[in-house]
Amino acid sequence: MGDHDVAVLGVGMHPWGKWGRNFVEYGLVAARAALQDAGLEWRDVEFVSGADTIRNGYPGFVAGATFAQALGWQGAPVASSYAACASGATALNAARAQILAGLCDVALVVGADTTPKGFLAPTAGERGDDPDWLRFRLLGATNPTYFGLYARRRMELFGATPADFAKVKVKNAAHGLTNPNARYRKAVTEDEIMASPIVSDPLRLLDICATSDGAAAVVLASLDYARRHSLTNPIRVAAVSTVTPSYPNTVIEMPNFATDSAAVAPAPAATFRDSIAQQAYAEAGLGPDDLDLAEVYDLSTALELDWYENIGLCGPGEAEKLVNDGATTIGGRIPVNPSGGLACFGEAVPAQALAQVCEVTWQLRGEAGERQVQDATAGLTINQGLFGHGSSVILVR
Repeated sequence: MGDHDVAVLGVGMHPWGKWGRNFVEYGLVAARAALQDAGLEWRDVEFVSGADTIRNGYPGFVAGATFAQALGWQGAPVASSYAACASGATALNAARAQILAGLCDVALVVGADTTPKGFLAPTAGERGDDPDWLRFRLLGATNPTYFGLYARRRMELFGATPADFAKVKVKNAAHGLTNPNARYRKAVTEDEIMASPIVSDPLRLLDICATSDGAAAVVLASLDYARRHSLTNPIRVAAVSTVTPSYPNTVIEMPNFATDSAAVAPAPAATFRDSIAQQAYAEAGLGPDDLDLAEVYDLSTALELDWYENIGLCGPGEAEKLVNDGATTIGGRIPVNPSGGLACFGEAVPAQALAQVCEVTWQLRGEAGERQVQDATAGLTINQGLFGHGSSVILVR
């Protein structure tokens, strides 16, 4: 048991979908579900950590206080965190830090989003010094454009094929079939994927995740608090990684359209994506071989394959073999995205990293139903947020 461990007392979600309602409504459902799961009342919460959404006006920018107000002012301190897709992990880390510092015993972390129709775009306005604005206006580079370029990179470097990518979608669709929180619960075949329209060559419509509404919440507590409430063996957060890239960043990351030059400085020992999991492993005192499952950020089918290598499940260029051999399917050596992943959920940006924590918690408790990974004792979540935000959580029982 690590010095930095905190207990997960409760988790809760609002199902993913597309309703266009106020994001706070979704967050309330998730928060109340997590509190009920923890066996706690709202008045028991001593700290609220909100994961922000930039698409929902001022309440989204101050999500911690927004959720606290909606639940009913009770005086708890709050924090609000924005780190794009990593917002949930950043908010979780803020709550964990309060607990480890002894400033509180129990904290509620909430993230929720309402997304517009179509792909995610920068906020309105003319901002010539904003790389996120520039990549749309200068290059027309939507998120799927980057996903397509990453997929093409795998094809050029490792010989990946569209059929390899399709196998990822088939796997995740099968995993998510019985997940009550998933938006898409429908089996698909490789032929159906290969026949869907091309969106960003070589990726087709069924290779790329949707944008969704949804929410997730986690109740964290000190181990002493958990013991005082008769939880002798709770699921524990063993590590949280929110690292940034190291200079020079030689692999392009959204929303940039150029890498750093390595002409006068050697490349770092690990790429940004590799470093996210490495930091988490180091803190938890674990390695890839200790994992029983992983929830990775499959913005596209090809990106899921990249993550296999980034988190050390295999070496560079070996991810295709893992998925083709069934190693990452439930029942395989290391199931990946037993929840169904973004393939079945879509993106609800500030909720996503917390949704991953919810899934791993349910898996480690043995509460995942038909998608249960047998005898799971350790799981990892990973994604990244725009502008260089790492996001990885390791949970153990």
